[in-house]
Amino acid sequence: MSGKFYDNRELSWLKFNARVLEEAFDEETPLFERLRFVQIFCSNLDEFFMIRVGSLHDKMLFDSKDTENKTNMTAKEQLVEIAKRVKQLLPVKDDAYSAIMDGLKNYGVEHLAVKDLSPEEDAYFRAFFTREIQSLLFTGVVDKKHPVPFLKSGEIYVGVAIRKKDDAARKVTFGILPASENFPKLVWLPGTGKFLLIEELISHYAEQVFKNFEIISRCIFRVTRNADIAIDEGLYDHDVDFRDIMSDLVKKRKKLQPVRLEFLGKPDDSIAALIAKTLKVRDSFIFWQTAPLTMDFLSSVERKLEKNSELFFAPLTPQKSPSIDTKRPMIEQIKQHDIMLNYPYENINQFIRLLEEAAENPDVVSIKITLYRVARDSKIISALTRAAENGKDVLALVELRARFDEENNIGWSKCLEDAGVTVIYGLDELKVHSKLLLITLRDGNDVSYITQVGTGNYNERTSKLYTDLTLMTADRDFGSDASVVFNALAVGNTVESTNKLLVAPKGLKSRIVELIDNEITYKDKGYIGIKMNSLTDKDIIEKLAEASRAGVKIELVVRGICCLIAGVEGDTENIRVISIVGRFLEHSRIYIFGTGDRRRVYISSADFMTRNTERRVEVAAPLLDKSIADRAVEIFETMLRDNVKAREQDSDGNYYHVQPKEGEPRLNSQIYFYEQAYKAAEQAQHEEEEREQNLRERKAPKAEELAQAAAALGAPYTVPTAPNGYSQSAKPIHQVKIRRIRK
Repeated sequence: MSGKFYDNRELSWLKFNARVLEEAFDEETPLFERLRFVQIFCSNLDEFFMIRVGSLHDKMLFDSKDTENKTNMTAKEQLVEIAKRVKQLLPVKDDAYSAIMDGLKNYGVEHLAVKDLSPEEDAYFRAFFTREIQSLLFTGVVDKKHPVPFLKSGEIYVGVAIRKKDDAARKVTFGILPASENFPKLVWLPGTGKFLLIEELISHYAEQVFKNFEIISRCIFRVTRNADIAIDEGLYDHDVDFRDIMSDLVKKRKKLQPVRLEFLGKPDDSIAALIAKTLKVRDSFIFWQTAPLTMDFLSSVERKLEKNSELFFAPLTPQKSPSIDTKRPMIEQIKQHDIMLNYPYENINQFIRLLEEAAENPDVVSIKITLYRVARDSKIISALTRAAENGKDVLALVELRARFDEENNIGWSKCLEDAGVTVIYGLDELKVHSKLLLITLRDGNDVSYITQVGTGNYNERTSKLYTDLTLMTADRDFGSDASVVFNALAVGNTVESTNKLLVAPKGLKSRIVELIDNEITYKDKGYIGIKMNSLTDKDIIEKLAEASRAGVKIELVVRGICCLIAGVEGDTENIRVISIVGRFLEHSRIYIFGTGDRRRVYISSADFMTRNTERRVEVAAPLLDKSIADRAVEIFETMLRDNVKAREQDSDGNYYHVQPKEGEPRLNSQIYFYEQAYKAAEQAQHEEEEREQNLRERKAPKAEELAQAAAALGAPYTVPTAPNGYSQSAKPIHQVKIRRIRK
């Protein structure tokens, strides 16, 4: 099959991160929020080098001729192209940072340049360094007796080329000062918004540390190490706590081979060469930039600016779902009808209420849940521990291999175990990425189920930042399927077959291919709509191209990696691909197949990536309630109309902002969804108040009736004149005999 409609995975990801960086230039975005997008770009790139570039380095060393299966690039070819494109992106990032900081000067915040310090500023910073920093610095001089100390991944160091002042041979040596540990990220000039980064301060006053040396040149640098480390499969067979294995893995990750070397500013060639040689970093993966090497100091800047509301996004509060009555138990409502929540526009507290009710409900027998990434201060964990303490059978599958969340998950697993929760860790070779909850209740002599399937993590913090969908249902088949999933996971097996849920790795991809094949039979009457984070699975891409050639209309909303190139004549010309990058991280997955009566709509935890479809446990759920399916389709179609934050892919694989057509109103889909959530919540509140008012009016006797009853008893009664519609009488109504009133 032709490869002309394929894009390389790594290069497609770099295009995505470029779209993130574009947001830093959007003048409609508040100034400090633009700075956050620079930070996101940088942290994304850090993880990309640690994982993806690290993996490619390993492949190049062990199998240099192996090629990836879409564009047939070797690992070396990919690394060369990655280095080239990153070097194109970094100056753009530097420009964004510089422009934003220039704008923040108008609000009193200024990132000072050490070369431009006034005598007064220099005196303060020098005194601060002497008083607060100098004695805490660990000084390392490199020579034959003192090798280069281990340089931690992600830490910032100051390097200096030095020679002893009394050395007649004038021999140059190398000194290293750590700039990240135990120090504030930046130092403010008192009474102002002017600051220096701690690494700039240490570099500038390094001669106070190396008093017997002459500093020839200095630099600020950071190393990134490979973090793509696999677990030794042999360890699975030993009787050891899997948490200990993961703790060891986290420690090992920090000591792997360097894959990137960054300098702040252009360093002297000799010192750069010395550091690169010591770390064994290739020349093509040495980068220098004018913006800070990390943006982890932004929280300090934010606190300085917090009174300037115009610098930040206007606060948006997740709303109560109009489909939920806050005065009735969640279990009771879910038994009556399915409920779907749309985060961050609707509040996760309504899902948490379900868990809290289940923890206290005497009819609840068991609660089973999969946990991938959990908030650090989690009400969800609290509800699970409370349920266990109340005698419920609680099982939590905690995925300890959630990358960069391992330590957090290790801690939560211990907390859950201490409360009496049964904790399991999933399968040996498969991550459990599904978002699945099963509540089992006694129902007379039978049992009933409440099942929840989601697209995103059980995480209160990210539910305010990521767009996700969660479905709660009492459908018996869903509950039976979920029970099959948990029973299989509990004994280390994968699910072979289910009734309604699609469960990877064995039951999702094959069904997706069947659904695509079905649309192919309808040719130009067929329709496929898919929203996901990434698309890399070659089998599914080939099948989508086949559907396009058959005339099927295909619309894809893919935020990140998209290895399919749309609009290629003869292959993908009936496919449209857009990506939305905005205030919230697009994270929900929606699959739509067909139209009208044959339409099938699913939500899922799975992207169409090979790792998700073949190497993870994932769950997709059909939306059987027509109104909920309609809502999911409406969400998808609204995103397709976005002409503010959407970028459309062209037939060369490049992305361009979608512009409003003449006369077409501007539509930011994320803001639109929030507006709709506010309106729906207000309408629901209004209707609830009306119901309560009607109920009060039905319960309360009218004034005329009260007067007649009181007169019959010889009691005085004053016609109400008070604003609330009532006034005092000599004989309160509770003293009037009911029998006499009825008469």
